[in-house]
Amino acid sequence: MDLPPGALCRLDHIPDGTAVAVDADLPDGPENLIVFRDGEAARAWINVCPHAGRRLDWAPGQFLISRGTLICAVHGASFRTGDGCCVGGPCRGQSLRTVPVRVERGMVWLAGD
Repeated sequence: MDLPPGALCRLDHIPDGTAVAVDADLPDGPENLIVFRDGEAARAWINVCPHAGRRLDWAPGQFLISRGTLICAVHGASFRTGDGCCVGGPCRGQSLRTVPVRVERGMVWLAGD
């Protein structure tokens, strides 16, 4: 996919209510991110479950999302897509690590870029 330098992904390449995995260079180093689309907005988190430190995708870049929750494929922890807080499973009350993003010109960018 052709992206301008610094863009994470195109918003229109993420079906509404779903997520994709993208690699990003963060201040602390490279990370794989979950980018979730909510209408014309996007939210992002580090792709690591706080319970076991494993990725949440069940296959590379494929996420289980049901009724407003993102579900860890390994142990079934459920995270609200609105804020990344775990509402069910072994890490209830913990949260995914948020990565601030913005949508501009149809692209998802790190908020600080």
